[in-house]
Amino acid sequence: MLLKKFKGIIPAFYACYDDAGEISQERIIKLSQYLYEKGIKGLYVGGSSGECIYQSLAERKATLKYVAESLQGKLTLIAHVGAPSTKESVELAKYAEELGYDALSAIPPIYFQLPESAIEKYWLEIMNSTELPFISYNIPQTTGYNLSVSLLKRLLKNDKLIGVKNSSMPVMDIERFKAAAHEEFIVFNGPDEQYVSGRLIGADGGIGGTYGVIPELFLKAEEFIATGNFSNAREIQHDINDIIIALCSLNGSMYSVIKEILKIRGINIGSVRGPLEALHGEDLGKVEGIKRMIDEAIEKYQMA
Repeated sequence: MLLKKFKGIIPAFYACYDDAGEISQERIIKLSQYLYEKGIKGLYVGGSSGECIYQSLAERKATLKYVAESLQGKLTLIAHVGAPSTKESVELAKYAEELGYDALSAIPPIYFQLPESAIEKYWLEIMNSTELPFISYNIPQTTGYNLSVSLLKRLLKNDKLIGVKNSSMPVMDIERFKAAAHEEFIVFNGPDEQYVSGRLIGADGGIGGTYGVIPELFLKAEEFIATGNFSNAREIQHDINDIIIALCSLNGSMYSVIKEILKIRGINIGSVRGPLEALHGEDLGKVEGIKRMIDEAIEKYQMA
């Protein structure tokens, strides 16, 4: 299998709602096209940034469908199918395969603290439910489970496992996963705050929740890394981190801030779904300042 199509900047797709808070086909298509025109490599659909745990199975299927109809054959499309039960995850996996997605991905099971044997069985059942390649999603800060090298080695006995989306904070985990796997195995950097360091230690690309609001900066960071311009790569990561801190500085969810910035840019995808907190009060007036920070950074590196 040619894995080159999975290497690069892959934004995690945001949940798109209408003004009543329901899934919006029109807004999904508009965001899809907006990101496509930025020159990204692909989209990771239905993950944390897509507010998957707050959506019904039907809503998640609708999002997968509308993105596929908009961009299939134009970008690499990865469907996140992690759900509260194995049954629902397998149903989503089979649906994504019908839609023509390039790969599947899933977080470990959530809520119950399950033994590693149960997590292994969960991932394997998803893997074996379709012919699509699979990418494990390691995000211990929200799931309570950190992928072990020993489990990774066992999962690698299944040829469908092609990579790991690693969102643990230690950069060393990326290196350890790469060392444990075969040469073509893909490891995605997850924490946007460490994209440059993740790439330098071995990540093949990145999947991130802030890529969708600042795709220009991550594409430029990747250009600096690819050309060996590490000084500028460190500088742009510094500026990206300042922006991420600002995005997280208000009372609302980071995604509510991101969506408000996109709205100012003419990409209205609604707000966030509760219990995520929408922007309100005086924080609404602070978003324009964060947008200016982003615009200034984009202008700065367009000149580089």
